[in-house]
Amino acid sequence: MNQKIALSLALAACVALLNACQTNMTTTTTTEALTIPKILEIAKQTSGYTWYKKSDAYLPKNAVSGHAEPLERTRYDATAAMQLDANGKVKAGTVFPEGSTIVKELVNADKTVNGYAVLIKRKADPSADADGWVWGYVTAAGVERHPLSSKGVGCIACHSISGHIDRTLMNVSNP
Repeated sequence: MNQKIALSLALAACVALLNACQTNMTTTTTTEALTIPKILEIAKQTSGYTWYKKSDAYLPKNAVSGHAEPLERTRYDATAAMQLDANGKVKAGTVFPEGSTIVKELVNADKTVNGYAVLIKRKADPSADADGWVWGYVTAAGVERHPLSSKGVGCIACHSISGHIDRTLMNVSNP
């Protein structure tokens, strides 16, 4: 009986790992450019992600945020999460590796998701900026808020403020 439990646990771990890898593979192995529907699909996935500061609590918007929604929460896929410290904060000096995906949920006061700001490190993508990030900014319904083709113009100015870590601001806005 203990062997059956061990086998079941091992199988469950393998399934979880495969799901996490499948999520990451969609952002790193394809040669197709990302699209808004694909960004929305990625944004809505939660399996295999780690929350900033290891908490899915809604954080109040900080004064440095250019987003309209009063609340937010940010999660990192398995590749990006390797750059978080023991407290779930981005390690100083980090440069996120290829395939990293970071999803910020933009949340209304009633705790409904109003949109997503998504960063995906894909240097070969035609929409990637000079640092290799694709900037996806969509409503919860999938309407593009900012063109992918702009390569983050309109976002990068704020994401370049003092203290940013590879264009991420969670350590600045929610230390």
